[in-house]
Amino acid sequence: MQDQKTKILLAPAALVFTGLFVVPLSYFFVISFWRIRLYKLVQDFSFSNYVSVFQEYMHAAVFTFFISLTIAIVTTFLAFAIAYLVRFKAGRFGPFILYIAMVTMFGGYLVKIYAWKTILGTNGILNSAMLWVGMIDEPLSWLLYSPVAVVLTLLHFLLPLALLPLVGALNSITDDPILVARDLGATGYRTLVDIILPQCQPGIVSAFALSFFISAGDYVTPRLVGGPDTFMVGNFIESQFVNRLNAPLGAALAFSTLTICLIALALFRILLSRSLAPK
Repeated sequence: MQDQKTKILLAPAALVFTGLFVVPLSYFFVISFWRIRLYKLVQDFSFSNYVSVFQEYMHAAVFTFFISLTIAIVTTFLAFAIAYLVRFKAGRFGPFILYIAMVTMFGGYLVKIYAWKTILGTNGILNSAMLWVGMIDEPLSWLLYSPVAVVLTLLHFLLPLALLPLVGALNSITDDPILVARDLGATGYRTLVDIILPQCQPGIVSAFALSFFISAGDYVTPRLVGGPDTFMVGNFIESQFVNRLNAPLGAALAFSTLTICLIALALFRILLSRSLAPK
């Protein structure tokens, strides 16, 4: 009886998930094997789109993978440091720190992008400050319209999102095993590695996945602050759908990127589990 009630309660969510996620994703997967001819879809099953992806866009995929991996690792590390501070070190100021971090989520994505353009530009705040203190003789032009700008902007955007699962994971850890470890003479480092990190693995994986997947699929940030030499896979996917009207190739490129991201996430989870396994 209880299982039946649970299924009834979950049915609306399952319908929404199926209608808004499973069905569109399945449709795009199907058309990734079709062709475009005279700007019309031709239901001709072929792997030619995936062959074109690996022949023409592998350089963009490799670049996107490494820059997204960098963003995900740095974001997860900083988010864990803030979550650890909120949970164990900040005391009564912990909720206030968390509140400040969460408030930045409501600033708007484009607002953050243009804020970083203002900060990193040749006449921006950062260059002006370094010129004023004498650190540089002329503005650094490579700060903006470069991979550095993409990393900083996406890091700013993704940090609050990565923080939420880590705060939840750390809050679920009780104080008893930590106190026992300290009573037995464990150092702070051993307590972190042997007790805290193994128990918050799901939060770490969730934070990494959010950061990695969002940065790998983003095309707005590379376009606005990355410049012409920082085009990522998301830019090419957008171009196929919007400019070239080649939905099959765009879908194949999207699913190839998704597959690479899933493989990378699986490897990260395996490496994390092995590194935190009891010795």
